[in-house]
Formats: sequence, structure tokens, C-alpha cells
Amino acid sequence: MANGSSQGGPQSSSSGNGFLIGGGVLLALLLAFILQNRETISFSFLFWTFSAPLWLALVITALVAFVIGQFALMWRRHKRRQRRRDSR
Repeated sequence: MANGSSQGGPQSSSSGNGFLIGGGVLLALLLAFILQNRETISFSFLFWTFSAPLWLALVITALVAFVIGQFALMWRRHKRRQRRRDSR
């Protein structure tokens, strides 16, 4: 059954190369973003004031937004499964 398996075939190595190329492009874009946004800016939140690099603030904001979005999707899936389970 070794002939019929898809492991180690030409498609698996080409998809691995695609991930490497995509990862390299994303890494280059991230590096360009960081190098262009190196200035330090001042933030005020409630009664705290602090300074941080602009790129770090933008990355943290994007990560927080991503996590909130993932929690919203998980909650929506949970509610959908619960409705399906209740309708049986």
C-alpha cells in the first residue's frame, strides 16, 4: 500500500516549499514594518503614561484584536453546537 499513500509525494514537498516562501515573505514584510516604525511615542491610558516603540504598540494592538476575534468565533461555534444539540 506504499504506492497509494500520499506521504512523501511530490505534492507534499511543493506545499512545504510554499509555506517556506510565504513565511519568508511575511518575515521580510514584518522586518520592513519594524524598521520603518522605530520611533518611540508616548501613550496615555487612564492615569498611566508610558513610552514605547510604535511598532510594538501596533503589534500588541493587532494581537489583542486577533485574540478577541478568536474568542468571538469560539463563542459563536459553541452557541451553534448548543442549538444543534438542543434541536435533536
